[in-house]
Amino acid sequence: LTGSQMRIGRRSVSRGINPEIDLTGPPADPGISRLHAVLIATADGSWAVLDPGSANGTLVNGSEIPTGVQVPLHDGDRINLGGWTAITVQRG
Repeated sequence: LTGSQMRIGRRSVSRGINPEIDLTGPPADPGISRLHAVLIATADGSWAVLDPGSANGTLVNGSEIPTGVQVPLHDGDRINLGGWTAITVQRG
């Protein structure tokens, strides 16, 4: 991961959305919003995840996170998006 934030979602040429983590597919997960979540770098060098208002929500370790709230991430955390997409956080 690089930069101060990484958008997660599906590319949409017509809406001008080009997320850094593009989950357009294949296979396409129909539960992924065009802008589903954002990974945000924090001052201490770790990352947090924020759901800006996706249609199907975002879970961290099985618990749904509130819209618009940054949730700190730790090594081994699992982010679930859409119907079956999962991202596991691992320190490099």
